[in-house]
Amino acid sequence: MARVKLDLPQVPGYVVHASVDRPGAHRPVLLWHHGSPQTGAVLPPVQDAADAAGLDVVSVARPAYGGAARHLGRTVRDVADGLAEVLDALDLRDVVSVGASGGGPHALAVAAVSPERVAGVVTLASIAPFRPRDDAWFAGMADPSGLRAAAAGLDARTAHVEVEEFDPSSFVDADYRALETTWASLGADVAASDQWGPDGLVDDDLAFTRPWGFDLAEVHAPVVVVQGGLDRVIPPAHATAIADALPHGLLRLVPDAGHIAVLDHLPEALAALAVLRGH
Repeated sequence: MARVKLDLPQVPGYVVHASVDRPGAHRPVLLWHHGSPQTGAVLPPVQDAADAAGLDVVSVARPAYGGAARHLGRTVRDVADGLAEVLDALDLRDVVSVGASGGGPHALAVAAVSPERVAGVVTLASIAPFRPRDDAWFAGMADPSGLRAAAAGLDARTAHVEVEEFDPSSFVDADYRALETTWASLGADVAASDQWGPDGLVDDDLAFTRPWGFDLAEVHAPVVVVQGGLDRVIPPAHATAIADALPHGLLRLVPDAGHIAVLDHLPEALAALAVLRGH
């Protein structure tokens, strides 16, 4: 299927991508929450997993990503409030909200904000709510410098952009294999996001290290929390903290996967969610 960009004049300022022209017209929708940084485009492996599960895909670029306007000072909930407008404009129900890495908190938030439209959630390698004054939140991250700078405020995180470099030890061998094969499109999309600069990533990190604007206990839909046991970007303790705080959370640990390789388990997660929902 061809991937398209939707024109939604009811919600100006949003950059909305979909796998079909009329998502939700014939099948339920998988709402994809991209990682940090990406463009918000629908990635082929996401579309493939959705097609196999009988779902259309809608993906919305967060503010300052993919041509969307920046919303300085945004919280995780602010993004979910905006996504609620998109879901309303498209009149989508029975939505499966799926977020990878930095998309994970937003996948949970939209379920809390729009419970009448979101029927279930999947997170993959999601960051957990920040715990101020608890350095254990950073434990196991190969390079927590960006998030530590964000915890110190906007000026510190903005200054960190000037010295920021990717730490190759953040990924394990399985991650590099995934980026060469099944998730090569993700690597290309990250590179494509460079044209819009670092503001989206900066604002994501600031949002993650501030109150999210909602409590995980407000997410009443079933949630499958998928985590790689070897993840050195977002360590397994984050997944445990998320699952423990959810009313209906199921933790699926993939012992030999890292931050990217765990995405290969999206089809299994969708199947597990369908079982939880009784489908």
